Amino acid sequence: MTTFEASTGRHCHNAVSPLHASVYFAPEPQEELAALGLENGAMVYLASRAAPLGAVDAGTVTATFYNFNHEHVRRYIPSVWTITTPEAVLTARLHAADRTLQRLLGKEALISTEMAEAAELALHATEACRREARPLYAANADLPVPEEPHLALWHAATLLREHRGDGHLAALAIAGLSGIEALVLHNATGTAPTSALFTRTRGWSAQQWDAARDRLRERGLLDEGGNLTQAGTDLRGEAEVLTDRLDAAPYDHLGPAATARLTELAGGFSATLRAAGAFPAVHFGKG
Repeated sequence: MTTFEASTGRHCHNAVSPLHASVYFAPEPQEELAALGLENGAMVYLASRAAPLGAVDAGTVTATFYNFNHEHVRRYIPSVWTITTPEAVLTARLHAADRTLQRLLGKEALISTEMAEAAELALHATEACRREARPLYAANADLPVPEEPHLALWHAATLLREHRGDGHLAALAIAGLSGIEALVLHNATGTAPTSALFTRTRGWSAQQWDAARDRLRERGLLDEGGNLTQAGTDLRGEAEVLTDRLDAAPYDHLGPAATARLTELAGGFSATLRAAGAFPAVHFGKG
Protein backbone atom coordinates (compact mmCIF):
# COMPACT_ATOMS: atom_id res chain seq x y z
CA MET A 1 0.00 0.00 0.00
CA THR A 2 1.37 3.39 -0.98
CA THR A 3 1.66 5.99 1.79
CA PHE A 4 2.11 9.71 1.38
CA GLU A 5 3.45 11.76 4.27
CA ALA A 6 2.02 15.24 4.67
CA SER A 7 4.66 17.95 4.48
CA THR A 8 5.21 20.41 7.31
CA GLY A 9 3.84 23.04 4.94
CA ARG A 10 0.61 21.09 4.54
CA HIS A 11 0.29 20.75 8.31
CA CYS A 12 0.74 24.49 8.65
CA HIS A 13 -1.73 25.19 5.86
CA ASN A 14 -4.31 22.96 7.56
CA ALA A 15 -3.89 24.98 10.75
CA VAL A 16 -4.01 28.41 9.10
CA SER A 17 -6.66 27.89 6.42
CA PRO A 18 -9.69 27.67 8.77
CA LEU A 19 -9.03 31.26 9.83
CA HIS A 20 -9.93 32.31 6.29
CA ALA A 21 -12.53 29.63 5.56
CA SER A 22 -14.64 30.40 8.64
CA VAL A 23 -16.30 33.28 6.77
CA TYR A 24 -17.89 30.88 4.26
CA PHE A 25 -20.17 29.40 6.89
CA ALA A 26 -20.82 32.58 8.91
CA PRO A 27 -23.87 34.85 8.72
CA GLU A 28 -21.84 38.06 8.76
CA PRO A 29 -20.72 37.97 5.08
CA GLN A 30 -24.30 37.31 4.02
CA GLU A 31 -25.45 40.34 6.03
CA GLU A 32 -22.69 42.66 4.83
CA LEU A 33 -23.10 41.81 1.16
CA ALA A 34 -26.89 41.72 1.31
CA ALA A 35 -26.62 45.38 2.29
CA LEU A 36 -25.06 45.94 -1.14
CA GLY A 37 -28.08 44.37 -2.81
CA LEU A 38 -26.67 40.87 -3.33
CA GLU A 39 -28.65 37.66 -2.89
CA ASN A 40 -27.60 35.39 -0.05
CA GLY A 41 -25.91 32.16 -1.00
CA ALA A 42 -24.16 31.64 -4.31
CA MET A 43 -24.14 35.28 -5.39
CA VAL A 44 -22.48 36.37 -2.14
CA TYR A 45 -19.86 33.61 -2.30
CA LEU A 46 -18.98 34.09 -5.96
CA ALA A 47 -18.81 37.87 -5.68
CA SER A 48 -16.75 37.93 -2.49
CA ARG A 49 -14.18 35.40 -3.68
CA ALA A 50 -13.96 36.81 -7.21
CA ALA A 51 -13.87 40.49 -6.20
CA PRO A 52 -10.05 40.68 -5.94
CA LEU A 53 -9.92 39.77 -9.66
CA GLY A 54 -12.03 42.81 -10.57
CA ALA A 55 -15.26 42.85 -12.59
CA VAL A 56 -14.43 39.63 -14.40
CA ASP A 57 -16.77 37.51 -16.49
CA ALA A 58 -18.09 34.02 -15.81
CA GLY A 59 -15.36 32.29 -17.80
CA THR A 60 -12.63 33.70 -15.59
CA VAL A 61 -14.45 32.65 -12.43
CA THR A 62 -15.11 29.13 -13.70
CA ALA A 63 -11.47 28.75 -14.73
CA THR A 64 -10.02 30.00 -11.44
CA PHE A 65 -12.55 28.31 -9.13
CA TYR A 66 -12.22 25.01 -11.09
CA ASN A 67 -14.99 22.91 -9.54
CA PHE A 68 -18.06 25.07 -10.21
CA ASN A 69 -20.58 24.35 -12.96
CA HIS A 70 -20.08 27.08 -15.56
CA GLU A 71 -23.84 27.44 -16.10
CA HIS A 72 -24.25 28.02 -12.37
CA VAL A 73 -21.56 30.71 -12.38
CA ARG A 74 -23.22 32.43 -15.36
CA ARG A 75 -26.39 32.95 -13.33
CA TYR A 76 -24.54 35.45 -11.15
CA ILE A 77 -21.40 36.58 -12.98
CA PRO A 78 -20.99 39.15 -14.51
CA SER A 79 -24.49 40.49 -13.67
CA VAL A 80 -23.45 40.93 -10.03
CA TRP A 81 -21.20 43.79 -11.16
CA THR A 82 -24.27 45.72 -12.33
CA ILE A 83 -25.51 45.65 -8.72
CA THR A 84 -22.30 46.62 -6.95
CA THR A 85 -18.57 46.96 -7.54
CA PRO A 86 -15.64 44.71 -6.65
CA GLU A 87 -14.28 47.52 -4.45
CA ALA A 88 -17.49 47.68 -2.42
CA VAL A 89 -17.52 43.89 -2.08
CA LEU A 90 -13.94 43.86 -0.81
CA THR A 91 -14.76 46.44 1.85
CA ALA A 92 -17.83 44.47 2.94
CA ARG A 93 -15.81 41.23 2.92
CA LEU A 94 -13.23 42.66 5.32
CA HIS A 95 -15.94 44.04 7.62
CA ALA A 96 -17.54 40.60 7.62
CA ALA A 97 -14.25 38.88 8.49
CA ASP A 98 -13.77 41.33 11.35
CA ARG A 99 -17.24 40.65 12.75
CA THR A 100 -16.92 36.89 12.28
CA LEU A 101 -13.59 36.62 14.08
CA GLN A 102 -14.75 38.90 16.89
CA ARG A 103 -17.79 36.70 17.48
CA LEU A 104 -16.03 33.34 17.19
CA LEU A 105 -12.68 34.07 18.86
CA GLY A 106 -13.59 36.79 21.34
CA LYS A 107 -11.92 40.11 22.05
CA GLU A 108 -9.26 38.68 24.34
CA ALA A 109 -7.87 36.46 21.58
CA LEU A 110 -7.97 39.27 19.03
CA ILE A 111 -5.80 41.58 21.14
CA SER A 112 -3.47 38.87 22.42
CA THR A 113 0.27 38.75 21.81
CA GLU A 114 -0.28 35.34 20.23
CA MET A 115 -2.53 36.89 17.59
CA ALA A 116 0.06 39.53 16.75
CA GLU A 117 2.80 36.88 16.59
CA ALA A 118 0.73 34.61 14.34
CA ALA A 119 -0.04 37.51 12.00
CA GLU A 120 3.64 38.44 11.77
CA LEU A 121 4.69 34.87 11.02
CA ALA A 122 1.95 34.29 8.44
CA LEU A 123 2.73 37.53 6.64
CA HIS A 124 6.42 36.62 6.63
CA ALA A 125 5.54 33.30 4.99
CA THR A 126 3.61 35.08 2.23
CA GLU A 127 6.75 36.99 1.23
CA ALA A 128 7.91 33.89 -0.67
CA CYS A 129 4.65 33.23 -2.50
CA ARG A 130 4.83 33.48 -6.29
CA ARG A 131 2.30 35.16 -8.58
CA GLU A 132 3.08 33.16 -11.71
CA ALA A 133 0.15 30.92 -12.75
CA ARG A 134 -1.63 31.70 -9.48
CA PRO A 135 -4.43 34.13 -10.40
CA LEU A 136 -6.44 34.05 -7.17
CA TYR A 137 -3.36 34.42 -5.02
CA ALA A 138 -1.96 37.19 -7.21
CA ALA A 139 -5.21 39.16 -7.13
CA ASN A 140 -5.42 38.97 -3.33
CA ALA A 141 -1.72 39.78 -2.98
CA ASP A 142 -2.36 43.20 -4.51
CA LEU A 143 -4.77 44.12 -1.69
CA PRO A 144 -3.50 46.21 1.25
CA VAL A 145 -2.58 44.45 4.49
CA PRO A 146 -5.02 45.43 7.28
CA GLU A 147 -3.52 47.09 10.35
CA GLU A 148 -5.40 45.09 13.02
CA PRO A 149 -3.50 41.87 13.84
CA HIS A 150 -6.52 39.57 13.53
CA LEU A 151 -7.39 41.02 10.12
CA ALA A 152 -3.76 40.91 9.05
CA LEU A 153 -3.77 37.22 9.98
CA TRP A 154 -7.03 36.70 8.08
CA HIS A 155 -5.49 38.42 5.05
CA ALA A 156 -2.33 36.30 5.28
CA ALA A 157 -4.44 33.15 5.69
CA THR A 158 -6.32 34.14 2.54
CA LEU A 159 -3.07 34.56 0.62
CA LEU A 160 -1.65 31.24 1.82
CA ARG A 161 -4.93 29.45 1.11
CA GLU A 162 -5.25 30.80 -2.43
CA HIS A 163 -1.56 30.20 -3.15
CA ARG A 164 -1.87 26.54 -2.22
CA GLY A 165 -5.25 26.33 -3.93
CA ASP A 166 -3.95 27.64 -7.25
CA GLY A 167 -1.17 25.06 -7.13
CA HIS A 168 -3.62 22.32 -6.20
CA LEU A 169 -5.69 23.06 -9.29
CA ALA A 170 -2.62 22.47 -11.42
CA ALA A 171 -2.13 19.13 -9.66
CA LEU A 172 -5.78 18.16 -10.30
CA ALA A 173 -5.42 19.03 -13.98
CA ILE A 174 -2.28 16.89 -14.22
CA ALA A 175 -4.22 14.06 -12.57
CA GLY A 176 -6.80 14.32 -15.35
CA LEU A 177 -9.65 15.22 -13.02
CA SER A 178 -12.41 17.60 -14.06
CA GLY A 179 -13.85 19.96 -11.48
CA ILE A 180 -16.79 17.76 -10.57
CA GLU A 181 -14.67 14.59 -10.63
CA ALA A 182 -12.29 16.18 -8.13
CA LEU A 183 -15.27 16.93 -5.87
CA VAL A 184 -16.65 13.39 -6.10
CA LEU A 185 -13.23 11.87 -5.36
CA HIS A 186 -12.73 14.25 -2.42
CA ASN A 187 -16.20 13.46 -1.09
CA ALA A 188 -15.39 9.75 -1.17
CA THR A 189 -12.75 10.24 1.54
CA GLY A 190 -15.51 10.80 4.10
CA THR A 191 -13.72 13.88 5.46
CA ALA A 192 -14.98 16.40 2.90
CA PRO A 193 -18.15 18.48 2.75
CA THR A 194 -21.18 16.36 1.89
CA SER A 195 -22.24 15.79 -1.69
CA ALA A 196 -25.43 17.74 -0.94
CA LEU A 197 -23.38 20.81 -0.03
CA PHE A 198 -21.07 20.36 -3.00
CA THR A 199 -23.89 20.02 -5.51
CA ARG A 200 -25.88 22.91 -4.08
CA THR A 201 -23.02 25.39 -3.77
CA ARG A 202 -21.20 24.38 -6.96
CA GLY A 203 -24.34 24.09 -9.09
CA TRP A 204 -24.12 20.44 -10.12
CA SER A 205 -27.20 18.27 -10.55
CA ALA A 206 -27.61 14.80 -9.03
CA GLN A 207 -27.39 13.37 -12.53
CA GLN A 208 -24.10 15.16 -13.22
CA TRP A 209 -22.74 13.95 -9.87
CA ASP A 210 -23.72 10.35 -10.64
CA ALA A 211 -22.19 10.57 -14.12
CA ALA A 212 -18.91 11.81 -12.67
CA ARG A 213 -18.96 8.98 -10.15
CA ASP A 214 -19.45 6.50 -13.01
CA ARG A 215 -16.46 7.95 -14.87
CA LEU A 216 -14.30 7.55 -11.78
CA ARG A 217 -15.45 3.93 -11.44
CA GLU A 218 -14.47 3.32 -15.05
CA ARG A 219 -11.00 4.67 -14.26
CA GLY A 220 -10.78 2.32 -11.29
CA LEU A 221 -10.61 5.20 -8.79
CA LEU A 222 -13.89 4.30 -7.04
CA ASP A 223 -15.42 0.91 -6.36
CA GLU A 224 -19.04 -0.05 -7.01
CA GLY A 225 -20.08 1.36 -3.65
CA GLY A 226 -18.55 4.74 -4.43
CA ASN A 227 -15.61 4.22 -2.08
CA LEU A 228 -12.01 5.06 -2.91
CA THR A 229 -10.01 2.21 -4.39
CA GLN A 230 -6.28 1.91 -3.78
CA ALA A 231 -5.76 3.57 -7.18
CA GLY A 232 -8.02 6.43 -6.12
CA THR A 233 -6.20 6.81 -2.83
CA ASP A 234 -2.86 6.80 -4.63
CA LEU A 235 -3.99 9.40 -7.17
CA ARG A 236 -5.20 11.71 -4.42
CA GLY A 237 -1.95 11.20 -2.52
CA GLU A 238 0.15 11.98 -5.57
CA ALA A 239 -1.86 15.15 -6.21
CA GLU A 240 -1.33 16.28 -2.62
CA VAL A 241 2.40 15.60 -2.79
CA LEU A 242 2.64 17.65 -5.97
CA THR A 243 0.60 20.38 -4.29
CA ASP A 244 3.06 20.30 -1.37
CA ARG A 245 5.95 20.79 -3.79
CA LEU A 246 4.24 23.71 -5.52
CA ASP A 247 3.42 25.27 -2.14
CA ALA A 248 6.75 24.70 -0.39
CA ALA A 249 8.24 28.18 -0.85
CA PRO A 250 6.32 30.05 1.91
CA TYR A 251 7.26 27.49 4.55
CA ASP A 252 10.84 27.05 3.36
CA HIS A 253 11.13 30.84 3.65
CA LEU A 254 9.65 30.78 7.15
CA GLY A 255 11.94 27.96 8.30
CA PRO A 256 11.17 24.85 10.38
CA ALA A 257 10.98 26.48 13.82
CA ALA A 258 8.82 29.41 12.73
CA THR A 259 6.59 27.12 10.65
CA ALA A 260 6.05 24.92 13.70
CA ARG A 261 5.25 27.98 15.80
CA LEU A 262 2.74 29.30 13.24
CA THR A 263 1.15 25.84 13.09
CA GLU A 264 0.83 25.84 16.87
CA LEU A 265 -0.63 29.35 17.12
CA ALA A 266 -2.99 29.08 14.16
CA GLY A 267 -4.02 25.60 15.23
CA GLY A 268 -5.10 26.97 18.58
CA PHE A 269 -7.20 29.70 17.00
CA SER A 270 -8.69 27.23 14.52
CA ALA A 271 -9.62 24.87 17.34
CA THR A 272 -11.47 27.73 19.01
CA LEU A 273 -13.29 28.45 15.75
CA ARG A 274 -14.39 24.82 15.47
CA ALA A 275 -15.51 24.70 19.09
CA ALA A 276 -17.56 27.85 18.49
CA GLY A 277 -19.41 26.16 15.63
CA ALA A 278 -17.68 27.86 12.70
CA PHE A 279 -17.93 24.68 10.60
CA PRO A 280 -21.37 23.06 10.99
CA ALA A 281 -21.03 19.29 11.27
CA VAL A 282 -24.06 18.78 9.04
CA HIS A 283 -22.00 19.97 6.05
CA PHE A 284 -19.15 17.52 6.53
CA GLY A 285 -18.80 13.78 6.06
CA LYS A 286 -19.42 11.37 3.22
CA GLY A 287 -22.80 11.65 1.55
